[in-house]
Amino acid sequence: MANFETRRTMMVDTQVRPSDVTKFPIIDAMLSVPRERFVPASLREAAYVGENLTLPGGRTMLEPRTLAKMLDALDVKPTDVMLDVGCGLGYGTAVAARLAEFVVALEDDETRAAEAQANLSDAGVDNAAVITGDLTEGVAKSGPYDVIVIHGAVEFVPDALLAQLRDGGRIAALFAQGALGTVRIGLKTDGRVDWRDAFNAGAPVIAGFAKAAVFAL
Repeated sequence: MANFETRRTMMVDTQVRPSDVTKFPIIDAMLSVPRERFVPASLREAAYVGENLTLPGGRTMLEPRTLAKMLDALDVKPTDVMLDVGCGLGYGTAVAARLAEFVVALEDDETRAAEAQANLSDAGVDNAAVITGDLTEGVAKSGPYDVIVIHGAVEFVPDALLAQLRDGGRIAALFAQGALGTVRIGLKTDGRVDWRDAFNAGAPVIAGFAKAAVFAL
């Protein structure tokens, strides 16, 4: 029987803390949420490795370092309402739910959304809800949001998502640039989002978040 608790502590000590993530709520959340419960059974042994995991349906579970640094850069507060785009099987949602007041998680596949909701319920997360819908459209009815996180790389951020960010709100997105990308944090002020580079990371581009190819004759 694998000792996942020991692996979780090792993940935090060798992947998260050395990446300059020191905020206690994030460390505590990553020590508390059982990552192995949010992957298919076939991936449980790989749940704590320091790399992205490919989930069914092409969804990506971001490596622990990337998720922790994103949440750190967003400075999530206990009063924040968050939109979690492309939540996969719910791990990032479960971590964020320990930091925010409420998390609205979005998935485009009903089966995956139901599995994520079941995983969250099993883990005792009662301040998050998984909604099924187009990832590029967000969940306007539950907005505006204080924080938006996108799980996976993007080549652009759809206007619909930016429109659902509250003034003073923050968004984290991993912009793809070849093999390695840059996580940028956007701050909305007077209706406009200004971006700053936060750190380098990599992940596959999410379907729907790639720029249309331009063909020149």
